[in-house]
Amino acid sequence: MAKWTPRHEAPEPLEGPVVATVTGGTILWFVLFLVQLPFYGWFDDHGHTWWVWTCLAGGGLGLIGIWYVRRRDAAIKRAAAQQDVTATPAAE
Repeated sequence: MAKWTPRHEAPEPLEGPVVATVTGGTILWFVLFLVQLPFYGWFDDHGHTWWVWTCLAGGGLGLIGIWYVRRRDAAIKRAAAQQDVTATPAAE
């Protein structure tokens, strides 16, 4: 069996509003948790309590994700600013 090799270069990753996307997803997970909470008895009767806890875990992991992408975004901006400073020749 031959090893799979790509025939073209991989595309550049898309950059977008990463912080807003992760924040929106985290809010969505918490909203889903809160919406399901009043129906916990039904979920428990039918063996689906993992749905409720999955939403809570998604919200918790989303908080970690928000922290991570905010720090990443700040680091990218610092690196770009530093590169601009070093690329600009000093005034004589």
